Amino acid sequence: MNDDPYRNVAGIYDRIFEPINKGLRSLGARMLPPEQGMQVLDIGCGTGVHLDLYKKYGCKLYGVDTSPAMLGMAKQRLGDSADLRLGDATSIPFEDNSFDLVLCMLVLHEMDQATRLAVIAEMKRVIKADGHILLIDFHAGPARLLKGWFIKPFIFVSELAAGRRHFRNYRHFISIRGLPTLIEQNGLKQKESKIVAGGAMALHLVQAN
Repeated sequence: MNDDPYRNVAGIYDRIFEPINKGLRSLGARMLPPEQGMQVLDIGCGTGVHLDLYKKYGCKLYGVDTSPAMLGMAKQRLGDSADLRLGDATSIPFEDNSFDLVLCMLVLHEMDQATRLAVIAEMKRVIKADGHILLIDFHAGPARLLKGWFIKPFIFVSELAAGRRHFRNYRHFISIRGLPTLIEQNGLKQKESKIVAGGAMALHLVQAN
């Protein structure tokens, strides 16, 4: 598809961003340890590397992404072990109360505010009553120490290079204080949060009620 913004970078995406993202995924898994048979949905599953972590624990894997190129990489990585769908997370193609865990990593900052709210509403719809949502995204607070002084400019340049619309949505996400504001706006219940990478990244484990 000619309108797929990831069509030229899907094959090298993990080589560029994996040094930062790998640690974030591992930390998220420690916040809510995976269990055999856990139903896990990844919103914006990309190359499937996050789901691959949960595959090792015997979880049942599901993913949604709008990029055919990224979804193609995920299918190569996960094969028949995951149910992967090409689609928009404002209309998640799964039933109500289906999942024990919904993952949403580095996705919400890409969206305009109306889309973010629609996607969060969908996550709340598909999560089980006792399920959890793990949100991982950029942190709007100040940089901490040398690590933050390096990572935050790297993020800014990467988002700028992603295109005008993407950058505009990122700037709005930061201007509203990112995940804490979205959690509050959408009535999500905070279970645990961590600020890492020198203040550049945030992980929030929440529940829908």
